[in-house]
Amino acid sequence: MGCCGEPRTKIEDIDHPAQHINPYPTTQQPSPHPALQFQEKQFQPPVVPSPPPVQSFTPNGVQQPPQWPSSSTMNTQFNPFAPQGVPTSPSPVQTQHSGPNGYPQVPTPSFQRPGSAVSPGFGGNPLPPTSGSFNISPTPGFNGPTPGFNPASPTPMGAAAPAAPFDEGKMSVSIDFGTTFSGVAYGSSRISGGKVQQILQWPGSFETFRKIPTCLLYDDSGRVLAWGLEAKNASPMPGTIRCEWFKLFLEPHALRDESAIDPRLPHLPPGKKAIDLIIDFLSCLWEYAKEQITREIGAVADLESADVWLTVPAAWDAKGCEIMREAAITAGLVQASHAGDREWRDRLHIITEPEAAAVHCAHLTNLHHLKPSQNFMICDAGGGTVDLAVYKIIGQLANLEIAEVCARSGANCGSLFLDLRFRELVRTLLAEHPVHLDPASLAYFMHAFSETDKLAYMGESDDDNMFHFTCFNVDDPDDPTVGLINGELAIPGNLLRREVFDPVVNQVLELIEDQVRRVDQRIDALLLVGGFSGSEYLFKKVDEQFGSRIKVIARPSDADTATARGAAQYGLARRPLVSSVISPRSYIMKVKLPAEQEDWMKRPAYIKENNAGVAICENRLQYLVQKGAILRKGQRVRTKFCKFSQNGQDRLFVAVLYTSDGDKVMRYTDEGETMELCKWTVDLGNLPSFQQYANLPQQNGFYTEFELGLELDSAEVRGILIYEGQEWGRVVFDFRS
Repeated sequence: MGCCGEPRTKIEDIDHPAQHINPYPTTQQPSPHPALQFQEKQFQPPVVPSPPPVQSFTPNGVQQPPQWPSSSTMNTQFNPFAPQGVPTSPSPVQTQHSGPNGYPQVPTPSFQRPGSAVSPGFGGNPLPPTSGSFNISPTPGFNGPTPGFNPASPTPMGAAAPAAPFDEGKMSVSIDFGTTFSGVAYGSSRISGGKVQQILQWPGSFETFRKIPTCLLYDDSGRVLAWGLEAKNASPMPGTIRCEWFKLFLEPHALRDESAIDPRLPHLPPGKKAIDLIIDFLSCLWEYAKEQITREIGAVADLESADVWLTVPAAWDAKGCEIMREAAITAGLVQASHAGDREWRDRLHIITEPEAAAVHCAHLTNLHHLKPSQNFMICDAGGGTVDLAVYKIIGQLANLEIAEVCARSGANCGSLFLDLRFRELVRTLLAEHPVHLDPASLAYFMHAFSETDKLAYMGESDDDNMFHFTCFNVDDPDDPTVGLINGELAIPGNLLRREVFDPVVNQVLELIEDQVRRVDQRIDALLLVGGFSGSEYLFKKVDEQFGSRIKVIARPSDADTATARGAAQYGLARRPLVSSVISPRSYIMKVKLPAEQEDWMKRPAYIKENNAGVAICENRLQYLVQKGAILRKGQRVRTKFCKFSQNGQDRLFVAVLYTSDGDKVMRYTDEGETMELCKWTVDLGNLPSFQQYANLPQQNGFYTEFELGLELDSAEVRGILIYEGQEWGRVVFDFRS
């Protein structure tokens, strides 16, 4: 460990573990009926019991009982491919990773906007004999290592221990919470031979639907009147507000900059935040799902103790995932199933959409003629986002395992943006005919486009065809100059292609092209999943551009529900199926380090002397995980730190974790764009070494050495306080705005 807050991390070699995967078939989803009428008060939103209060630690010293995940924490080696030139300490520290089965996560206690950033520093303190610098709060009230922790356990990191007898037959329920459509799948080893089932019957229709609109209908007071099909198909009524597409408000740029929110998205209801809408929708969806699953398979379903898997876009960062986790907990997706159940939060799992889809698709490798050691790309083209990830098949086909081989990527270029561009085209064409531009008329045009032409459109071969859309209003029926003839709006196919389809489809093609360039290995198959993958034009353009380079380009069976089914299957496996992931961004900490010759040459203004007369360079960056690092699922990167305390009351240690999407390795904070991710506050008061020195008279203060572990899986980031090789607390991140 070095001086002045310098963390020291040693990178070790990693094997690339693997995973097993299984898919199951589904049926085609019919279109909803626009003629369905909504009757006021026909739907009553469910009453969701509040989850047990989150246990927390407050800086004033008040401690509450912690919620500890049960685990047998394991140690294994890994290799995040340390970048050249990253500042390191003189002597290395072994990095280990460990994580219990199920990847437990301690949630943050509220949705309050975090405060301002606090940078770690020395504040003029003299240097310790050896040091590192960084701070995290231990799980509150913890007075010893995590129960059950066994550093010598032979079970490798990421591998699940054999399930206890009472876990056999445990329900796994997945919720594919989409921008435009959502679905629910479930399964158990005791039901239908372990095959994944889907909810197909939904309120508002006697037909079967594999997915329903992600839509809410509110009254003026903010009360939910209807959700799903009933909300989508409700006729416009005074005093009601229909809300859609609210998932996009959790996109990383939108979370940090309101000006980044697409101006075409509808405004939220007065007094409501995006998180409120997500909670309301998940509450309605979950209460109905529990009732329907019970109806379909009987009382055998123990839904109060089920594992729940929630999917998120690959492009989301840890803040969006944490907000989604808190929303799901508030909505009641997981609750304490019995008295003394302290691990109920751990039954909620966050998984990226392409990872869940890969679990579904990898089981179909025989169908697509894939073999071990071959790579396949998942293009999850949904309503709001298009997510990409590349996986390698490991092991024998009879026992499939897959591993991520390139940092995943994604963008907001899903099929919703075809709808938005179509709406703008209609507004432009009918600018001189405002009678056809009221909200009801525009909704009628968009519904006709979305349910008929959007997926069937073929591109250049349709250039000479006319597409007809019936007007909602009977007034002002004719203006041949804009295509308004006898109450129908006729739009040429080439105009649709140029103004609606090509801008969005080309963005998808660029996204795939960029992912192909970043993979330094051959891609043997490109599998398109998600609702947007049903677009004939998109599939045709992908095949034209990549068919000569990628042998297999296909839409797997049940492509539109691959995410929901794959997430449920992941849960049924009772172990990590995707063995390793690639960090999509760098995780960095700002530190103060002893000034080196390079600092004197490049940043002399950053150099200050501390109270001990040692030259310290401020605004240095320490990489904990670099973008592109190969990490096992739940792998723990451990770094040693040190805090100087003036007395026994000086027990809190604060640091800010930053992220960067760039490939460049930076030495100083002013060399490139970094984003504040979260604040870590660590209370060291329970550590034996701190207590030992705090209880003795200290004229010049004392130092406390400890380790911080950073765990990353496909979607979430977790922090752990470690002392003498054992876990002493999980960290609750205060995510930044």
